[in-house]
Amino acid sequence: MINLKVIHIKSATRYIGAFILTVIIILMLTQVFFKTDIKALENNFDSKNNENFKLLNKYTFLSSLQIGLPAIDNKNLEGNIEEKKTKISSRGDNIFKRVMKVELALLDNLTDEVKSKENVDNSEAEKEENNDKVELAQKNVKVEKVEERNIEATYTQKFEGIKIKNQSSYKLTKEILKDDYLLKNCKDIVIFHTHTCESYTKSKKYNYKMTGNYRTTDLNYSVARVGEELKKQLEEYDFNVIHNQTLHDYPAYNGSYDRSLKTVEKVLKENKNVDIVIDLHRDAVGNGKDYGPTVKINGESVAQLMLVIGTDGGGLWHPNWKNNLKTAVRIQKKAEELYPGLFRPMIVRDSRYNQQVRDGAFIIEVGATGNTLDETLASMKYFALILKETFK
Repeated sequence: MINLKVIHIKSATRYIGAFILTVIIILMLTQVFFKTDIKALENNFDSKNNENFKLLNKYTFLSSLQIGLPAIDNKNLEGNIEEKKTKISSRGDNIFKRVMKVELALLDNLTDEVKSKENVDNSEAEKEENNDKVELAQKNVKVEKVEERNIEATYTQKFEGIKIKNQSSYKLTKEILKDDYLLKNCKDIVIFHTHTCESYTKSKKYNYKMTGNYRTTDLNYSVARVGEELKKQLEEYDFNVIHNQTLHDYPAYNGSYDRSLKTVEKVLKENKNVDIVIDLHRDAVGNGKDYGPTVKINGESVAQLMLVIGTDGGGLWHPNWKNNLKTAVRIQKKAEELYPGLFRPMIVRDSRYNQQVRDGAFIIEVGATGNTLDETLASMKYFALILKETFK
């Protein structure tokens, strides 16, 4: 009995082999004639079209075959171009050549679009590079008082050119205020935020969605962004800065200081030599947009700053509060020397504000709700220079 399955398999194999051989022959012949026309076109078109043609040829079906089937390679199909030229048009022009002219015209537009996109990408890259550049503060510049969005600052006493609002139960004597205490390590600084979600008045550049009354969990628009700017500025002066951006006032506001204390104690346990600890805030809501304490430095609108120092007057253990105060006095004296009016009167209170953790711990209030993020970011370069000049 004849095995029909064997016959069918043999026939199918023979037919498939013949088909594959035919396809390969067709492709090889196509490559020969198409390659000839391509070479001719490359010689006839100007340099711009040549460049475009090469780009088009790079992504043709035949080029793909050359990658997938090494046997079908330009080097194996080279021949005498003049002998292979074929005129198939009554107008004496190769149809393929005329088609390619149309394709090249379309490719010109595509190339222009690609170049345009590249220019845009390069422009964006330049912008990002410029954004990474840190603009440092200058000395000996003009500082101007601004009445708008401000209120007259009140204070209880003056000491060596600085104003102090004493709201503590202590009488602040000259001996207490004298800045005769020097920190051991002034090169390492920790920045954190007890009220991390505090934010500012929206601006054209920094327009964000509030998640509360002048509050946001978006770290790009809260006081955490201001802390990050201060970090960048301080690093330009070779300070070693740790910036912790943990949310301590969200989802609950009450208990913020308890949570931030745990955070800062953990950070200091891992960095035992740190003496300067900054709790960076924004002043309370107050009158909303109506209150945004500002000065102009060198023509730039800058948010005012305020130091807040705690004591043990509330009954909590805080044996080193006088060292905190002396450190703050040193900072504010330098600020008045460099940029008089940038700092509002220092506040001293009975609450300790977690400042028992180090001798150089303090709160810095950067602006208020009426300030924009632009103004608060601008103030950080001046504050960084003040710290550098204070602890150099």
